Amino acid sequence: MNRMGRQGYYIEAASTADVAELSRLYIAYRVFYGEAPEEQRATAFIHERVTQSSGRYFLAKNENTAIGFMHLMPSTNTLAMRPIWFLEDLYVSTQARGQGVATALLSYAEAFARSTGAERLTLATAHDNLAAQHIYKKLGYVREEHFLYFHRLLP
Repeated sequence: MNRMGRQGYYIEAASTADVAELSRLYIAYRVFYGEAPEEQRATAFIHERVTQSSGRYFLAKNENTAIGFMHLMPSTNTLAMRPIWFLEDLYVSTQARGQGVATALLSYAEAFARSTGAERLTLATAHDNLAAQHIYKKLGYVREEHFLYFHRLLP
């Protein structure tokens, strides 16, 4: 799947040839969430994820320059006996915001998930990321009210 957006960008699955561009965006994403850039570690992490992980990275590109990315992780709804996908990360470069890139990435994610027979696409965002929450609500995503999620950090 490769769709050209109205603004001249397109979305495609990331490959090893995209590691440098994906890493650049991933580092900006880390900084956005208050993490240190850690360029070498981040690039090694992205390379390993692209080549070894069952997750999928997709890039929004304007010609050959990546302007946004998303990371989908597979899982299973055991009750429905169908796959599900978690939208683990979504980031659009500051220069490309307001051009519909995030909406296009989300649309692409939904089409991709449907093509795998998935039961749903699930995502999480920070409580204070109101811009992202606005987009999700506008696109019909519903805030989870049935389950409580608990985490235990492992040292």
